[in-house]
Amino acid sequence: MTFTAIDFETAIGYHPCSVGIVTVENGIIVDEFVTLIQPPNNYYSPYTIQVHGIHPYDTEYAKTFAEIYPEIHKRLYNRVIVAHNESFDRNVLAKSMANNYLDYSDLNIADRWECTVKIYRGKGFKPTKLSDCCREMNIELNHHEALSDARACAQLYLLK
Repeated sequence: MTFTAIDFETAIGYHPCSVGIVTVENGIIVDEFVTLIQPPNNYYSPYTIQVHGIHPYDTEYAKTFAEIYPEIHKRLYNRVIVAHNESFDRNVLAKSMANNYLDYSDLNIADRWECTVKIYRGKGFKPTKLSDCCREMNIELNHHEALSDARACAQLYLLK
């Protein structure tokens, strides 16, 4: 099992304020990356702040998506990508890349990623929120912290 799990936290819409990326080689986590990202104009929805606890003052001096993109590219290029509710994280990545004039096809990854929501729904889990799946599978989770979410997603995928 060789893949990369990713999780974005967003400030508003599809504008990320944090990303966690976990690299798995032959079933073993070999790299973890997390960073805050300054969203456009450092603007946040009050709702998203309540969800993840990241505030504008946390990202005031953080790098922008364009500045951290080389780290994302290095970890995602030519990999199988896994996310919990993959369409959300895939859209955050694709839209952030488009907003920064970056070509998604340069990543050489699938148009649809592996999705642990779909996998665990197929196993009969209800509900399939990340926190529920982790509780059921005894996986430690600090929910809505990007690295913890990406690590938990990787562990769920390994247990599929």
